[in-house]
Amino acid sequence: MPVIYLSPSTQEYNPYNGGGSEEEYMNLVADAMEPYLTASGIRYVRNTPDMTAASSIVQSNNGNYDLHFAIHSNAAGNAAGSVRGSEVYYYPTSEKGKRFADILAQNLQLIYPLPNKVRTISTTSLGEVRRVKAPGVLVELAYHDNAEDARWIRDNVDEIAANLVLSLTEYFGIPFNTPQSVFTATVATNGSNLNLRYAPSLKAAVIGSIPNGSQVTVYARLPDWSLVGYGDAVGYVSSRYIRY
Repeated sequence: MPVIYLSPSTQEYNPYNGGGSEEEYMNLVADAMEPYLTASGIRYVRNTPDMTAASSIVQSNNGNYDLHFAIHSNAAGNAAGSVRGSEVYYYPTSEKGKRFADILAQNLQLIYPLPNKVRTISTTSLGEVRRVKAPGVLVELAYHDNAEDARWIRDNVDEIAANLVLSLTEYFGIPFNTPQSVFTATVATNGSNLNLRYAPSLKAAVIGSIPNGSQVTVYARLPDWSLVGYGDAVGYVSSRYIRY
């Protein structure tokens, strides 16, 4: 299953119109993303508020990630208060970055109040797009120095988080699952190993196997499939072989 580097803004000195900061609200969005990521089988490593963009890049490049996802909000400088919009940045030669940016923008158009102001932009100037080893995308969700945009972020943290994870699942080709109770179950086959698959389909790639009688962590239940963790692996197994 995919592993991402999740990088909410560490810019605590960027104030929001109406109170709060960019670091505060982008970390609230990332907090709200975590249950959706877990339920959807996306593993992640996340930066911390005491880090910087530079140290986040270093940490990301020291690992092996399928995507580097930076989450920010914007400011208009001298035009503060008069500019609105959502912008998704990707590196111009990164096909994977552009594909995720396009998916992200399409889904943000469904929840941002002014969908015609959601756009993708190629850039070579942003470090978390240019200097990361993994395909990098940075989203500026809205303009935090605009009262209406800042209010939209504050009032819709969970909806924004769910929307961002929905885009990740579409990019990786896996189901989007809402958060569920996590519990332990037992593999019960006729003695053979149970296939662990990338997606809930017999046609999906087998990414591992689980011995009969093993304990697994269940992250989500679908009608015929369960998303489980076994050791360091996460994937889908047929629910008929799981005893809850």
